[in-house]
Amino acid sequence: MTTQNPNGLLITTIENKIATLEFGHPASNSFPSDLLNRLTNELNKLSNNNLASVIVLKSSGSGAFCAGASFDELLAVSNLDEATKFFSGFANVLNAMRNCSKIIIGRIHGKAVGGGVGIAAACDYALATNESAIKLSELAIGIGPFVIEPAVTRKIGKSATTEMTLDTEWKTAAWANQKGLYAKVFKTSAELDIEIAAFANKLAGFNPEALTEIKKTLWEGTENWNTLLYERAEISGKLVLSDFSKKALSQFKK
Repeated sequence: MTTQNPNGLLITTIENKIATLEFGHPASNSFPSDLLNRLTNELNKLSNNNLASVIVLKSSGSGAFCAGASFDELLAVSNLDEATKFFSGFANVLNAMRNCSKIIIGRIHGKAVGGGVGIAAACDYALATNESAIKLSELAIGIGPFVIEPAVTRKIGKSATTEMTLDTEWKTAAWANQKGLYAKVFKTSAELDIEIAAFANKLAGFNPEALTEIKKTLWEGTENWNTLLYERAEISGKLVLSDFSKKALSQFKK
């Protein structure tokens, strides 16, 4: 299935029990709310699709994996309801990934920023290249990585998340691998794709019921995300309306 519009593309293909879910946007694969909503819906559909046993989540192109939230949309929000709804879009995606009955393999081929780091962290198994540096730059634009923090901390721990959050500078793919965000890092995208194909086929050959049950155990202790992530979305919503954030976002847009 393919959905393509000015707010980005979303493509799903299923072959040999492997669902490949690709998202894309001209602005460095960033996420406007419409694309977040479509990704959430597609993840929910795949969770109930018996034709797929495993999901490979990837983004389009050879540049950034994901630049996070759409700055255009962040600048456009004018009230708390709009702002909270936008950040809740990321909460919806993370919860859809958490609740999905399928193991999700992340293909992180390039840089990830903000919400992109959160999506990589919510994958059950993420594979990357040497180009897959990561950054949490939210404090620099007057907000913070509130919605994605639980996903990132779950993967790399509170200390490493603190370092990323306060430093706001790039961390290398090797650093992300050392901290546990990436299971493996490869020199090239070609090598990455060979490993993903082999690993996805391996998982697709396992008992799908066993994969579903192990997924549940891997995510034990995150049940409070059903409320926590939306509380965090409201915090981000309040902050993005501040004069500090509006000015900072405008500077980033220049």
